[in-house]
Amino acid sequence: MESMNKPDPTLESLDVKTSGRKSMAVGCVETSSIARGLEAADAMLKASRVELLACNPTCPGKYIVMVGGMTSEVDASVSAGQRVASDTLVETTVIPRVHPQVIQAFTATTMPDEIAAVGMIETFSIVASVRAGDQAVKAARVDLLEIRLARALGGKAYVLFTGDVSAVRAALDAGSKAARENGLMLGQTLIPAPHPDLLTKLL
Repeated sequence: MESMNKPDPTLESLDVKTSGRKSMAVGCVETSSIARGLEAADAMLKASRVELLACNPTCPGKYIVMVGGMTSEVDASVSAGQRVASDTLVETTVIPRVHPQVIQAFTATTMPDEIAAVGMIETFSIVASVRAGDQAVKAARVDLLEIRLARALGGKAYVLFTGDVSAVRAALDAGSKAARENGLMLGQTLIPAPHPDLLTKLL
């Protein structure tokens, strides 16, 4: 069985590009229609000077577009995508100064030296997990292990991170609050001392 901390083996890898900039804004538009999502992606790229970070269909037949760049440019891009998405819009967000670990967590490339406590936030949308992951890692000294973007999850997404118990608890509080803002929080858990056999599936 494949580790959780790897791209989903049942689907093509999500194509998330890593920007060379240390700090940038990230914008997300999630739609319930693949066709409208593709149209929204085109509109977003034409509306302003942004970098396309991800542009993929996800389960169950949704579409996610992520762009990065200066905050004003990302705002304009997301607004254009929102207009095109119209009645198929699931959720949008703009994170002005996204934490660098968030981009890494899309591709599960963060490998801490050791795993302490483990926290997970589960959401009903991709955008909610991106927002939750960013707030979690900004609130406490934790390492994001993965942000799983609704691939083979029935449209749900989750954030997985590690740190000491107090840090993970603080990250859970901050991340969960962000996910609840639009009513898309599903669940959370804290495992203070994961079993060694479980850790082999997390790394």
